[in-house]
Amino acid sequence: MKNSRTRIEYPIIRVRFLILIYSLLCILTVLFSRSFFIETLLDGSIPGKLNLLVFFTIPAVLMIFFGISIYRLVSDFIFKRPGSKFNARLLAYFAIVVIFSLTPITLMTSTALNQIVHFWQSVEAPAANRAANSFIAENYALHLERFENIIRQTDFSIYEHDGSRLPPHIASVQVFIFSVSSLTSSQNENNAQGPADNQSGFQLTLPLPWAEHSFTGDDKFSLQFPPSFENGFAARELPRDDGAIRYVQRMSQNMLRVISYNLGSDFDRGKAALDNQTQRFETINLLKENIRPLLIYYYIVFFLPPLLMTAIIVISFTRRITYPIVELTDSVQKVADGDFSIQILTRRDDELGTLIKSFNTMVHNMETSRASLVKSEKISIWQNMAQQLAHEIKNPLTPIKLSAERVLRRWKNDPQNIDSIIENSMMAIIQETEGLSILLNEFRTLSKPMEPSTSTSDLRESVEVLINSYSSSYPNVYFNIDYVENGINVKIEKNRLSQILTNLAVNAIDAMDGSGSIEIRSDLVKKREVCYCRISVRDSGNGISAEDSKFVFTPYFTTKESGTGLGLPIVERIVNDHGGAIWFDSAEGTGTTFYIDLPAEKIQ
Repeated sequence: MKNSRTRIEYPIIRVRFLILIYSLLCILTVLFSRSFFIETLLDGSIPGKLNLLVFFTIPAVLMIFFGISIYRLVSDFIFKRPGSKFNARLLAYFAIVVIFSLTPITLMTSTALNQIVHFWQSVEAPAANRAANSFIAENYALHLERFENIIRQTDFSIYEHDGSRLPPHIASVQVFIFSVSSLTSSQNENNAQGPADNQSGFQLTLPLPWAEHSFTGDDKFSLQFPPSFENGFAARELPRDDGAIRYVQRMSQNMLRVISYNLGSDFDRGKAALDNQTQRFETINLLKENIRPLLIYYYIVFFLPPLLMTAIIVISFTRRITYPIVELTDSVQKVADGDFSIQILTRRDDELGTLIKSFNTMVHNMETSRASLVKSEKISIWQNMAQQLAHEIKNPLTPIKLSAERVLRRWKNDPQNIDSIIENSMMAIIQETEGLSILLNEFRTLSKPMEPSTSTSDLRESVEVLINSYSSSYPNVYFNIDYVENGINVKIEKNRLSQILTNLAVNAIDAMDGSGSIEIRSDLVKKREVCYCRISVRDSGNGISAEDSKFVFTPYFTTKESGTGLGLPIVERIVNDHGGAIWFDSAEGTGTTFYIDLPAEKIQ
């Protein structure tokens, strides 16, 4: 008997799959974490529903796996399965260690967070921001007053071509002229954009038709077009007026002067930084209100998943530790039930591994002893088969002998009338001789070694040939081959396949007394990376009794008056020698179905 080896399926395989899921969820979390932190830190609110869904998916999935693991552990303990108590004890030890390890860390973290929150609440950021904004406003007002005094006291026409003598804080003087030559091409378009200038009768638009006439000063304060067309201070726009205040002097209807006052490069940057900090402090004030929900959120998202992951892995490893013991216990029970094919695979090098190896050696020795016993039983079976064969051969010899003696006696006593008996006697001799020939051929097929076939046969074609041969002889039998798939090649010679199908069909017809239905079906199945064709032959006969089912494949067992009892044993021998398998399902009164698995290949 070929040993079947039991492979230990450690739960760590499922943990690896769980780690893969956890990694995928972590990647998903990273993709959404940016939007989460931006949303939280910009407005101080709790993350939105989408972020909550993504982040809580990880602990939710881990909670499901943890629940399944706990359920299995509790179920094993309730039903007192082997190893359940040991698993529960190990898990209890782990829980104690985790509690002792996490309690100080949790207390310290909570204390630190409470101190941080208290510190935030003690910071008077709004007052500092208001004071800073007031200082910036006063500073800007001073610059504006100084610029206004300079404009009132200075004639800037003398500086239009000499920037070296510009007054202090004046960055540039730029003169724009109204370009009449460009007005004609754009006048129609400009008329649709606003009211006309009251003095010139022309529409003044940006950036055309104004063009630069002269520029004096720092180039970084240069403008492409005037910031305004009215006398007075122009409204500041960033980034155009970064670090500058602009004043417009309308010199004539087609000329204006833009004077730029230098506020300094740090004025706008400092004001922007202050505005940014003001917004941040407002966010901090909002965070104060949501700090505790956020802390709970962070604990669930970042603290709970590693804890659950660790717990699941520990439960898995406890099963890994106890599984060899459980497997050894189960194997001992199987051996006690008579199964000596058990071999436990182990990679352990400890005492438990030595125990398992000793068990395997003991079972192997018992299997060897059993094989010797089986061999003796097989010899006894062959002796019985030989006796049965001798009996089957002896039975037809009697009518042969009687027929021959009858012809000889008539030939001696009444040779003139020998014709009246010679034909019947010879036919009896021929019939019995043919029966002997069939019996010996079947016995030879059953007993001699059979080499597996290297050729293939088309299953559908062989089934159709069978049906064509028997449908006319048995008109009351309905053959259904609609479920035999085209294009399946079975790895067996055509004559062997025909022998299998013929034997099963004849048995089915005999079981139905020549009237009923026979359904032949084919399906492709896969066993250990090998493709098989599963052929089923179902009849609507009387079925096989439970008592006879034990001897269906036993040589010379038959329930038919004219049967030899070698048909199904020969079919079993052919199927087994070609790497297949045969079995049947039957119930009295409902019919019988024979199943055959043969290696096959499917034409694509």
